[in-house]
Amino acid sequence: MSEPPRPEVLPEAVPKVVIVGAGFAGLYAAKALRRAPLEVLLIDQNNFHTFQPLLYQVATSGLEMGDIAHGVRQIFHRQRNVRFRRGRAVGVDWERKRVILADGESESFDALILGAGAVYSDFGVPGVLEHAWFLKDLAEAANLRSHILQRFERASAEPELIATGLLTFVIVGGGPTGVEMAGALVELFGGPLRKDFPELEHERVRVVLLEMTDTLLAAFGERSRRYAGAVLEGRGVELRFGATVAALRPGEVELASGEVIRSETLLWAAGVRGHPLAEALGLELTRGQRIRVEADLSLPGRPYAYVAGDLAGATDEAGLLYPQVAQVAIQQGKHAARQILRRLRNEPTEGFRYRDLGVMAIIGRNAGVAELSRALGGFKLRGFLGWLGWLFIHLVYLPGHRNRVVAFVNWAYNYLTFDRHVRLIAFMRPSAAAPESPDARADETRTTVR
Repeated sequence: MSEPPRPEVLPEAVPKVVIVGAGFAGLYAAKALRRAPLEVLLIDQNNFHTFQPLLYQVATSGLEMGDIAHGVRQIFHRQRNVRFRRGRAVGVDWERKRVILADGESESFDALILGAGAVYSDFGVPGVLEHAWFLKDLAEAANLRSHILQRFERASAEPELIATGLLTFVIVGGGPTGVEMAGALVELFGGPLRKDFPELEHERVRVVLLEMTDTLLAAFGERSRRYAGAVLEGRGVELRFGATVAALRPGEVELASGEVIRSETLLWAAGVRGHPLAEALGLELTRGQRIRVEADLSLPGRPYAYVAGDLAGATDEAGLLYPQVAQVAIQQGKHAARQILRRLRNEPTEGFRYRDLGVMAIIGRNAGVAELSRALGGFKLRGFLGWLGWLFIHLVYLPGHRNRVVAFVNWAYNYLTFDRHVRLIAFMRPSAAAPESPDARADETRTTVR
């Protein structure tokens, strides 16, 4: 077989754009530059893009890791002007226009897009970073799945430990991540694991959702919020409103009220903050450790550098920070790329305007809520239609044709059989053979850097 044609070598005079982060912002920024006379270098500590909205399905045995991740090089193998480098950006030399990597090397740039994303914020609550689980990383989702299944295995061998919170699963945060995780857990526990562990007293398995305000899904309308709460309670989730975590210790969760919940598993979905890279850059930060930007998403005084996605401290007409969701990141990534092209043509840049498409969340089987923006008709769907809408949108945005097909087949299988086929205990441990891994940690069941 003949070898595929090699990409044309770009001349040295071609401007170089460096994009930090292969999340939604970075991915769509690079795609928006596909026809530009530029050299594009995409840098990320992982060689794959993770479809973060579906991480909870990996954690609850619905999908495999590979079903929601796609290799960055595969995504861009047809885009000749894009190169990828695996590395972790730790700083920027603004004078020399170079991105500094954790291994001590650096990459030059003519234009820069920072899209490093966000990490979960512990809001200063003692013990959260040490003992909680998070859903921002593929390996952590797989480890959480193994941890959950391991609790059931241990309960089967030592049922007396159930009284110590072995099968009590606490979720902090009533936003989409918390709601979707709670719904997925009760389905997993009430279906596949009930059949796998018939010897257990399954009525003693608890899923507790803690929300410090008085409502779930604050970004949704009142009827959708009430519907989500009713569905979760009807399926066995314990909803606790006005509940604030004061401290987290091994085996117990202490609330601000003084109450202590005995649990070996706490998932923290209570909010995010800008990636630690933001603080390392020495730039002005806004609330949530996000980088302050101009209206066109450029850095003040540095019109060649842009910030997009969860890291950007961009605000709307009312002065409010944009939500840290995928649609904002996608639109900001595209916008930053377009402004670089405008500068190449010596045209003035344009301010960013977010086109709100709406919000949606899935609560479980046949239950979802979807509220489209006025620009899309303003339709509000609940129940089966909301669930179908959620499935369709996520299939559309999931990168890779194979991933879409596999996810669809798995969802169809799960729906028809009431089963979850990925019930595997396989902890992702750091490898001694790869000590340079940017994700390596000492803990045997976690590999993420928060």
